[in-house]
Amino acid sequence: MLTLLMMVILAALVFEFVNGFHDTANSIATVVATKVLSPGQAVILAAGMNLIGAFMGTAVAKTIASGLIDASVVNVTSQVILCALGGGITWNLITWWLGLPSSSSHALIGGLCGAALSAAHNNWHALIWSQSVGDWSHNKGLLWKVFVPMISSPIAGFLLGALILTLLYAIIAGLNRAGGLLRRWSRPRWVNAFFGKAQLASAAYMGYAHGTNDAQKTMGIIALAILSAQNSGALNQLPDWLVFIRPDAGGESIDSWIILTCALVMAAGTAAGGWRIIKTLGHKMVKLHPIDGFAAETASATILVTAAHFGMPVSTTHSISTAIMGVGFAKNPRKLKLTVIERIVWAWILTIPAAGGIAYALLKVLEALGWA
Repeated sequence: MLTLLMMVILAALVFEFVNGFHDTANSIATVVATKVLSPGQAVILAAGMNLIGAFMGTAVAKTIASGLIDASVVNVTSQVILCALGGGITWNLITWWLGLPSSSSHALIGGLCGAALSAAHNNWHALIWSQSVGDWSHNKGLLWKVFVPMISSPIAGFLLGALILTLLYAIIAGLNRAGGLLRRWSRPRWVNAFFGKAQLASAAYMGYAHGTNDAQKTMGIIALAILSAQNSGALNQLPDWLVFIRPDAGGESIDSWIILTCALVMAAGTAAGGWRIIKTLGHKMVKLHPIDGFAAETASATILVTAAHFGMPVSTTHSISTAIMGVGFAKNPRKLKLTVIERIVWAWILTIPAAGGIAYALLKVLEALGWA
């Protein structure tokens, strides 16, 4: 059992690494596309800010660990978690290879739901659909923590991206009408120079926001695996060098070593890069200038930080992609490349069922082999 737990933790860290390079594009596509930073410089910035963001709270991790699967209905064993991770990793790699910016968050959630359903022999009560706990922000379940933000965050990303760019254009137009010295600041050369510098801050904000949300998902998976192992008695006789993995506070909090490990692994994955998706996000949807990148990154990062505060595992991919779409729409609706957007939307729709189906099948294979 202890060996199996170590395999689960290793698989979770592999997922975190894949998440890092898969979602690198989400953090840096715009700042690379606008040529404010080189790919290498952008990766270093994103990795560093991912690392800082990962330490800022654990609300999303707690949602993954205890807010989606009903442990009273299904026994969440190490095999179940291993298959959940297998589903998420497989779908991430497929979409990475195809250059599609699908959601790592939803791949993990889909894998977890698929594996849990398989273990529960298709008992849908194994999934927590909706559960009110105190005020709205503490509600549990797929409805409040996954499906509502899955719909609302792309809409918010689109609207906020369009709104921020529209406001910036209004300010520039006001400077132009003012005349004199102020008019000089409305010229394209000065606007590009200013937002080239401002985009350094918005790209850092985006990297930080990515860390606050995405890094926590794997923290929740590892915490869930360790708590399951403890409940089964697998941690009763730990060797001295592994005593640190025993959960503190009865499993109610995410231990510091989990936070540190996941933060470092995600930063390493981010440093590995994901240039296929950067090409799709940064160049294929709409041509970006520094002011556009600033608007898109600011809009997306704001949504991610807000969602992390409420423990919602929101898709970084959804928020930045739709923010870029909103920026493109504000510039010129006819310039948006709808065929690329259509491919991205289909990847979003398919992610949860596809990752869930892979995880479901993996657990059935383990059961047939007598390993689960």
